[in-house]
This record gives sequence, structure tokens and C-alpha cells, in this order.
Amino acid sequence: METLFSQVSERLHDRRFAVADNTQGLSGSGTVFHYCVEGLGISSSYQGGRIRVGHQVGRVTGPDTIELLFHCLTTEDEILSGWSRGVVGVDEAGRTTLSFVWGWLSGASGGGESSYVEVVA
Repeated sequence: METLFSQVSERLHDRRFAVADNTQGLSGSGTVFHYCVEGLGISSSYQGGRIRVGHQVGRVTGPDTIELLFHCLTTEDEILSGWSRGVVGVDEAGRTTLSFVWGWLSGASGGGESSYVEVVA
């Protein structure tokens, strides 16, 4: 059954994303995020670049919006956690995009904005 939030599931479930812009954050070139969506629940794992291992958990909040909590272990053995609110979109090439506003909760201070684009095989 199609719901108001089906677009997010269709655009995120079992897809991978790479960093398009994240000048204030840790994820960067080489970091890949792999998302799973079940109903309104979202989870992901990520690694690469300065991230040894990371996880996200969150929920769909609207037809094209999500909110997440994340934590990671860096290649320098730092443990960090934070929050983000995002918008799911589509670029000119038809790839799914993610745009976030985010902030640190533990291990660092501040926050910023970041964007990601679907990795198409």
C-alpha cells in the first residue's frame, strides 16, 4: 500500500550515498552511507575516509523529510555522535540527493550543513 511517506522509502531503501558537500563535518571523499527503510524507521551504516565505522537511526517525518541520530568511530579512535534533519530530493540526472542540517551531541561541538548524492553502479 502506498503511503504519503513512500517516496522516502523508494528513494533511500537499500541505496548507497557519497558525500557531495560536507566542509564542516568528518565524512568526506571515500565515505559511503548504506540506508535501510522499514515503515517509518530508517537505519544506515557508513564508513570510509576518516570514518572507521558509523551508524544512523531515525525516522521519516514527512513526504520528503527525515531525522536521524548518528554515531561513529574515527580512524583516530574518536567516538562522536550527533543529530541531523534532512530533505530527500532528486537531481537533474535522476539520482537521489540528501541535504542535511546537523549538529554534534558528543565528542565535538558545532554543526553545519551537508549534502549527499546516490552512488549509481
